[in-house]
Amino acid sequence: MKLATILPRGAEEPLAGVVADGAVRELAGGLRVVDVLAGAEAELGPRSWPLEAVTLLPPVPEPGTVYAIGMNYANHVREMGGEPPAAPVVFVKVRGSVAPPGGPIRCPEVVRRLDYEGELTIVMGADGRIGGYCIADDVTARDLQGREPQWTRAKGADTFCPVGPWVTTADEIPDPGALTLRTWVNGELRQESSTAELIFGCQELVEFIGQTCTLQPGDLILTGTPNGVGMALDPPRFLRSGDVVRIEIDGLGRIEHPVA
Repeated sequence: MKLATILPRGAEEPLAGVVADGAVRELAGGLRVVDVLAGAEAELGPRSWPLEAVTLLPPVPEPGTVYAIGMNYANHVREMGGEPPAAPVVFVKVRGSVAPPGGPIRCPEVVRRLDYEGELTIVMGADGRIGGYCIADDVTARDLQGREPQWTRAKGADTFCPVGPWVTTADEIPDPGALTLRTWVNGELRQESSTAELIFGCQELVEFIGQTCTLQPGDLILTGTPNGVGMALDPPRFLRSGDVVRIEIDGLGRIEHPVA
């Protein structure tokens, strides 16, 4: 099942629905995506819309917490010249960074080195279990990241987490460690990797974070990015106004957003 939060054309309030066959059918009774993730039965209402007639919003518009993992792909560690971490490197992206899958990304005036990071993202369900998966761009200000000892501003700025296009429930993704992730910038393929390169897999990450934090339905865990980030290119190539980032992952769809 693919769960989305949408704004139909002409509507004033968002609603949740189930995506299938190029259309989205509303969930009955005002159910939200997070309600289904928490265990509510996904009953369908009478209305439906073609996907082109709706705006896709973040599937969970206000997640309780957005966790993210640094240096979690072996090939990314190699391109950055580092050593694989002994344990997951966990940080938190500010909730205000969450943005629609269509963006846009807005670059603050203080940032000169804006970068993309395509990532498989875990969406938590009930009782500390994985509810599903989606796609996110862990947008990063490399200049801030390099000069500040923590990454809150570098990775948590407004709009620095486009996410979507919907939540694909875990039953449809039997092996999240065998998916292909691709990222394009202006049509140029920059990242292409398998999630088999993950150093710490999805269930390991959930268990590790769960040692200290109670994971709630709708919480997000960005699992890390593979090689091919702009900073690691020779010479480095950072995002500029007008650029368009597209990220696709097998079985999860794609997100595509411009840089404002």
